[in-house]
Amino acid sequence: MTQQPQEGFDRSVEDAQAWMKAVQERLQVSDNTQGPRAALEARLRETEKICQLEPEGRVKVDLVLRAAEALLACCPRDQRPEILARLKDIKAQWEETVTYMTHCHSRIEWVWLHWSEYLLARDEFYRWFQKMTVTLEPPVELQLGLKEKQWQLSHAQVLLHNVDSQAVLLDRLLEEAASLFNRIGDPSVDEDAQKRMKAEYDAVKAKAQDRVALLERVAREHEQYRASVDEFQLWLKAVVEKVDGCLGRSCELPTPHRLSALQDIAKEFPRGAASLGRLEQQAVGVIQNSSPLGAEKITGELEEMREVLRKLRVLGEQEEARLRGLLESRGACEQQVRRLEAELGEFGEGLRRLAREGLEPTAKAGTEDELVARWRLYSGTRAALAAEEPRVHWLQAQLTEVIGFPHDLQPLSDSVVAAIQEYQSLKGKSTRLRNAAETELWQRFQRPLQGLQAWKALAQRLLEVTTSLPDLPSLHTFLPQIEAALAESSRLKEQLTMLQLKTDLLVSVFGQERAAALLEQVAGSVRDRDLLHNSLLQRKSKLQSLLAQHKDFGAAFEPLQRKLLDLQVRVHAENGPQRDLPGKQAQLSRLQGLQEEGLDLRAQMEALKPLAQGNPNHQHRMDQLSSDYQALQRALEDLVDRCQQSVRAHCTFAHQLLELRRWIAGATQRLESHRGDSGPRDVQSRELEVERLVAEFPEKEAQLPLVEAHGRLVMEQSSPEGAAAVQEELRELAEAWRALRLLEERLRSLVRNWQLHRTEVDSGKKMVFTNNIPKSGFLIDPADPIPRHRHQANLLQEDEASHEDFAQLLSNFEQWLQVENSKLVRIIAMKTATARDLRTRERKLQELEARVPEGQHLFENLLRLGPARGTSDQLEDLRYRWMLYKSKLKDSSSLLTQSSPGEPTGFQKVFGNRAARPVLCRWHFTGHQGLSGPRSRARAAKPRRPLN
Repeated sequence: MTQQPQEGFDRSVEDAQAWMKAVQERLQVSDNTQGPRAALEARLRETEKICQLEPEGRVKVDLVLRAAEALLACCPRDQRPEILARLKDIKAQWEETVTYMTHCHSRIEWVWLHWSEYLLARDEFYRWFQKMTVTLEPPVELQLGLKEKQWQLSHAQVLLHNVDSQAVLLDRLLEEAASLFNRIGDPSVDEDAQKRMKAEYDAVKAKAQDRVALLERVAREHEQYRASVDEFQLWLKAVVEKVDGCLGRSCELPTPHRLSALQDIAKEFPRGAASLGRLEQQAVGVIQNSSPLGAEKITGELEEMREVLRKLRVLGEQEEARLRGLLESRGACEQQVRRLEAELGEFGEGLRRLAREGLEPTAKAGTEDELVARWRLYSGTRAALAAEEPRVHWLQAQLTEVIGFPHDLQPLSDSVVAAIQEYQSLKGKSTRLRNAAETELWQRFQRPLQGLQAWKALAQRLLEVTTSLPDLPSLHTFLPQIEAALAESSRLKEQLTMLQLKTDLLVSVFGQERAAALLEQVAGSVRDRDLLHNSLLQRKSKLQSLLAQHKDFGAAFEPLQRKLLDLQVRVHAENGPQRDLPGKQAQLSRLQGLQEEGLDLRAQMEALKPLAQGNPNHQHRMDQLSSDYQALQRALEDLVDRCQQSVRAHCTFAHQLLELRRWIAGATQRLESHRGDSGPRDVQSRELEVERLVAEFPEKEAQLPLVEAHGRLVMEQSSPEGAAAVQEELRELAEAWRALRLLEERLRSLVRNWQLHRTEVDSGKKMVFTNNIPKSGFLIDPADPIPRHRHQANLLQEDEASHEDFAQLLSNFEQWLQVENSKLVRIIAMKTATARDLRTRERKLQELEARVPEGQHLFENLLRLGPARGTSDQLEDLRYRWMLYKSKLKDSSSLLTQSSPGEPTGFQKVFGNRAARPVLCRWHFTGHQGLSGPRSRARAAKPRRPLN
């Protein structure tokens, strides 16, 4: 009876083994990477054809499985272990064959891709070499002035930096050529080719270095000459300003002081003439290295300075004879008064704007959102007024100084006092309005609690009255009242639940302590409501049970079934993401209402159960209804939990986004008010205000990633339209932050100008009158006081320390990869008998995928340190294992989605086919465009077409 299945099984086993043996023999012939590129391509095509035979082998193995199933069904029990052992051997041989096919093809393809990428990188290097050779060939041109020479030097330095930056690429190319030569033995990558490439690069580098050295010498001579010219012009301008200060009626000095000043100036002229002679000697070498037009300009500049010096000497000698009696100037007093008047006008305008925008009477707030918006408006106005406190102190200090002036400045003093009084009045009014809005918000949030207290009293009375009802009319009388009380309870629960979701709003309005007390009170009220609600449900069930005794089972069952169907339809309609926060809150309210209706339905079902006892048909219908109800209740609970999380996340995101937007708007407005550098206010007070405002930036900048993370979470839990709206809000926030940062940089530059100007005024120095003013390159950057060579030394030390850690990084990554791979193998071997098992496997796979960026970061660190401390073979082997792990993880995730509970997973169906697709090679060159640029990454990520 079993002879025919036995023969079929033996025949299918022999066919499968013969097929696998033939495939392995073909693979052994092609499993070699040595030789020219054409031979490697031929072996690649052969292994690709062999991989395409995998479905044929799978069919043969499937025939073995079906023959084994037929034989196992009819064979004696004592023969089954032998059949199962042969079946296991066939499976193991199939898995080994498939793995060999994939690994052989992947290895040959990897070497071929490696070679292709090397050729592309080498071609790009020679294109760069040709371009650089053409660029460095012409001789150095003479330039017009210092700026042009610096541009020329900068261009040469850029070329040299470009040459230096190619050194790492060249080293990498030479290393890859050596690696390829070890693998393929081709003469195009032997040591002679590498030496030629190195020699050509050294020649180009020498040319670039010579050009930079020449241009540095020329620019340094011109810079020294320009520094001497600037110094002489600064002295000359100082002399001009001293002479101008002693001339005309604008001079405020007494006559003896003016004469003494002119005599001191006359003593400085010989030193100026000697300095001018030294300038002319320096100009000889500069003129030789300048263009004809530049030489003419330098000569004219020297003649102009000599003429100015001569005129100053003549003018000083003439003015000494006629200076007599000048009146003492009152300019300082008048200037201070003008500054105070201008600042007072600006301060008054700001107060009027704040009063008009933030304190004008408006219509009474109708909704909670309007009331919150009003509270925020008053809070912003109060904060803006508090920010004006330093200005008020400055006005008070100026008022004290103005009172001591001899002039009659009583109207100005009255104006300053009135402005300060108006400021104090607006400050008090903003505080009162904010406190009133806060009180009204508190009362608004207390309304659900007050309504709950009234409802509790009503519910207690209903429970007391309905303890024992004598007749049927009483049931009909009190049952609708209990249902109405339950409906009111559901409405109150919705209000209290929405209040619990507004934690951030409550904390921002009332503070941490009051908000915690209110939320604790709400939580206690919710617990009390739940107890009373359950008691009412039990009482309603009891009354409905008494009422059902007067009805038959069919009349009572049909409404319950229709209600359950209606609930199922409504729950299914709510299973979808909403666009915005009001939609999510409305959805949560609807879902909570459905929960309350479900509890009511459950009470009615409990009341109907006594009527079904004794009748198997009725009992079966009730059991089916209870099963459907429990499934609906579980689905509804999951929906409510997800909706609550979505509403809570959206509330948090909306609150944080609004707070950050308000702060950015306020900071922008305050920075704009300090933007003008010609304002009349005290410069030092402006600097203090700007620094105090900028000090808040790090804290707010740290909140940006948190807001973006909440935004991404909200986008995942919203509809496509809602996700697009949130994305647009995040984009606007990022643009506002970038604009604020740009404004901050401008203000910082302005502050540095104020500080420089104040330092020059204090030291008595003046600005030159020509365009040859030293630029920022002659100044020390206060943001970076460490010299550049010390930076470079620190970087070298850090690089040496990182090289010493390569062995530790290699060990850490290998250990991490081994642990992750073991976890993946255990997940693949899990059984998925139920939907819960399938969800568990999916969750664990998602956890592994979430840790892939961590492994990629560790691997990139190894690649960055590898050329200095590790061997090429170690990195290549580690790269191959890392690619296999990612491919296996991706395949397991995709095959998991095709499996259903109770069925074998995709990996079990194909007997552990862990690497079904070819592994692509990618070079991890960091920081260089030769092999890590966008084009090479795109080529590495793009799938290759089969070689036909």
